[in-house]
Amino acid sequence: MSKVSHQQGKLPAITPERMAELEALAQQPDASIDYSDLPPLDAAAWQSAVRNPFYRPNKTHTTVRVDADVLAWLKSQGKGYQTRLNAILRQAMLKDVHKA
Repeated sequence: MSKVSHQQGKLPAITPERMAELEALAQQPDASIDYSDLPPLDAAAWQSAVRNPFYRPNKTHTTVRVDADVLAWLKSQGKGYQTRLNAILRQAMLKDVHKA
């Protein structure tokens, strides 16, 4: 097996043989997948799960009207008031999404 170089963001071309193998795999039913080497995940495993540390959500610029005292409170805590505001809004969003 030869070493594959991924220099300068260029990936090697997919050979016709490899494409045929991928197409054959795609046609197999999910029931044919062998999971014997993977332990099943129970509720306890998900309790300690964490978000991918490399995940960065897309940010968008917007204009929001905020009460002066709320903005003063956010800014009084030091640098990063926009990040704190986003965290507060995200917490409220997740609470609402997980109500169901």
